Amino acid sequence: MNAERLRRNFLRACALDVAVRKPGNVSAASPGHGMHAGLFLASAQAAQDGLFTQGASVGARIEAAVAATLSVAGCNTNLGIVLLCAPLALAFEQAGAAPSEASLRAALRSVLAALDVEDARAAYRAIGAARPGGLGRAEAQDVAAEPTVSLLEAMRLAARRDRIAWQYANDHADLFDPGLRTLEKLRPANGMPVGAPAVQALFLAFLGRFPDAHIVRKFGPVQAQAVTAEALPWLQRAEQGESLDADPAFGAWDETLKARGLNPGTSADLTVASLFLAGTLGAVSLPASP
Repeated sequence: MNAERLRRNFLRACALDVAVRKPGNVSAASPGHGMHAGLFLASAQAAQDGLFTQGASVGARIEAAVAATLSVAGCNTNLGIVLLCAPLALAFEQAGAAPSEASLRAALRSVLAALDVEDARAAYRAIGAARPGGLGRAEAQDVAAEPTVSLLEAMRLAARRDRIAWQYANDHADLFDPGLRTLEKLRPANGMPVGAPAVQALFLAFLGRFPDAHIVRKFGPVQAQAVTAEALPWLQRAEQGESLDADPAFGAWDETLKARGLNPGTSADLTVASLFLAGTLGAVSLPASP
């Protein structure tokens, strides 16, 4: 697939992500956690060259994109997004000009199966440089040490405690269902680009189903499960097509999450990667200017 199309949809997915209020996350309407929307937009611009270098390995893409991001943002704004999108970028390259969902999934399985220890070493260096919050220590293949297994095997070892690692171990399954399926269900019937209601439903499809791994790392599973319980009623309303922004309580929930320091960052990463996937497959249209 043409690299320019990949770049365009990646940048549009990242821009749409911060254009929409997603409780606990940074958005144009609501900065938080010491960050603002401009940092995320600059990070996407910086990361694109590394992510979409034709023929580059997954590990090289991750390392280059994270290094470029840190040079402009000075903090971790998109590590999870990069980890999710790097295998997708290579799979899209290998799947041809206009892949079907089936052919893309086959290409993605092949990309993930081919990951090796060099991919792991590059990814570990990127993770170490980004210093994601609450990473802790692992009994085997800890990111603070030199990996001795492939990136896929390392992700399999981490899959029980991290939802992004789980994607590697399960062929990015969440990006297709609930990710792609949610967007297909809520895409505008007139062919217009997806808007805030679909993006919020997508975000809540993750947060309302799975305890957010970023919150788990920083605050523990009990607090993460409590946030998932708070999200579930909003998810049910979003799935019915309600405009959540019309309810002042939705914005209030956003502010209370930020006041408590609770950032569902993994749910946001899955949201961006799902938007990139759906837009590039042609399942939905992403707005050029959210």
